[in-house]
This record gives sequence, C-alpha cells and structure tokens, in this order.
Amino acid sequence: MLGAGAVGCYFGGMLARAGAPVTLIGRATLVEAVRAHGLFLESLKFQEYVPLAASNDAAAATGAQLILFSVKTPSTEEAARALAPQLTPGALVLSLQNGVDNVDRIRAATGIDAIPSVVYVAAEVIAPGRIKHTGRGDLIIGAPAERSTPDHGQLDLETVGQVFQRAGIPCKISADIEADLWTKLIMNCAYNAISAVSRARYGSIASFPWTRVVVKQVIEETVAVATKAGVRLAEIDLVEAGYKLAEAMPQALSSTAQDIARGRPTEIDSLNGYVVRRGSELGVDISVNRTLHALVKLLEESPS
Repeated sequence: MLGAGAVGCYFGGMLARAGAPVTLIGRATLVEAVRAHGLFLESLKFQEYVPLAASNDAAAATGAQLILFSVKTPSTEEAARALAPQLTPGALVLSLQNGVDNVDRIRAATGIDAIPSVVYVAAEVIAPGRIKHTGRGDLIIGAPAERSTPDHGQLDLETVGQVFQRAGIPCKISADIEADLWTKLIMNCAYNAISAVSRARYGSIASFPWTRVVVKQVIEETVAVATKAGVRLAEIDLVEAGYKLAEAMPQALSSTAQDIARGRPTEIDSLNGYVVRRGSELGVDISVNRTLHALVKLLEESPS
C-alpha cells in the first residue's frame, strides 16, 4: 500500500485482517506506530489492532503482486517514479486516488500502466497508526477500453476483486470506468471543498438548506462539463445521488478538510480545480466550482 493515509490504511488494514501479507508505505510517524503496536482500526463493525508490515521506503514494494497506489494527487508523479524501479514483472498497480486523470499521469511519468479505481469510504487518521472508519468502504475497479486485458503473468481484475471481497471490501468490476471516475469526481466536487471551508460533515452539508443548494449547483456544473467532454454518465439523477451519498456517509469529513486541518496541501486542483480547467476549455459555466476552488486555495496559503 503506497501512500498509507486514511484510505490506504483502511483498505490495507482490512486486507491484512483477512490474512493477506500487506506492507504499508507511508510517513515515519505511521511506520513507528504500526511497528510498535500494529494498525488500530476503529471500524463500524469492530475495533482491533491489525498486525502488518510498514515502511517509509518505496523499495518495500519489491516483490509485491498488487500495489495499491493511494498517494495524494499532487504527489502522483513523484511517487510513481519512486515505485517504478521496485516493480516486479507482472505486478499490478491499482490507483486508489481521487480525480480522473491519475493513471494518465502515472503512465506519462513512468510508463506504468496503472488500473483506475473509484473509492467510496469515510475514514480519518485520529492518531499515528489509528484509523476511524465512519462510512461505506467499497471499490469500483476497471481497465480503460485500450487496456481491457492484463499483461502476461499479471493478475486479472476478477481475481483482484475476489481478494477484496474476501477481506470484506465490496468490489465491483466496471464496464465503464471513465463514467464511474467522473461520477466520483462529481461527488468529490460537491462535498470536499464545502467540508473544508465550513469544517462540516457530509450529513450537515446536505441537510442545511443553503449548502444543499450549493451542492446541487456544483453537481449540475460538473455534470455539464462531463457531458461536454463526451463522458457518458449513467442516466440517473446525480443531484439526488449526491444527497443520498451524504445520507449513507453522514459523519464523513472530506479528505480536503482533513488536509487543511493538518496544514497540508490538498487535492483541490484535481477536483474542483480540474473541473474549472476543463470547463474553461469547453466553454461551460463553472462559477460555483471556481469559487470553491479559490476559497480552498486561500485556506492552503493561509492555514489557521
């Protein structure tokens, strides 16, 4: 697990708890805590220490068959370049990242053909080596159309999906991963920035009348950009789906809010910022996304 933050630790911990040999690769504080006590998972269904390996060196990925790539989007290229020399022939790299263009960036930086995925989980780091899980915890994985079959000797997606399922992680194999990535981007744009600016959790954002309207506006703008870009989204009411997401994860605090609270760079340029760039190129009104992007960038520059 390369990039063992809240998301990486949750999925890595669940896999290790099911018996998979897992190594978390992350910050020194995490490594020290995990080596001393294991990873503590405070889940919706259990609370326990999970023993697994930990390292702050990408070389720890040597020999792994499956690399879960979960670094923050600003670090994508740097982390990919650190990983590339360690990859065992036939190893599969699965991107568990926000945004829609990470696998393209990984490929451009290193030639690694990563597999995109969509992550729906509410998890927070409450202390080094301690993760609190408050909602969902499922994955959607799928290869782009030009990469529909695995390389020789590589794990196939069905096998990977079964590994997750055995660990209690619901996993769907997607026939249209681009649409799924954009659907997740729409949800990220709707909640991440508002959560960061207001310090509110998803349930409060969706139930408060004024921010509920903003969620609707962001979703409508982002859907318009996706449609203009030629993405064939599912024929569902995505505004209503956005509200239902908050109902399913009411205690979720966005990763952007968590980054701001810790004084760290956020992924906002890959979320609302990405929509602003694409919308500007395509001639789509992205006023609300632009405002939210600007406010989070201001918080990044002047953390409290």
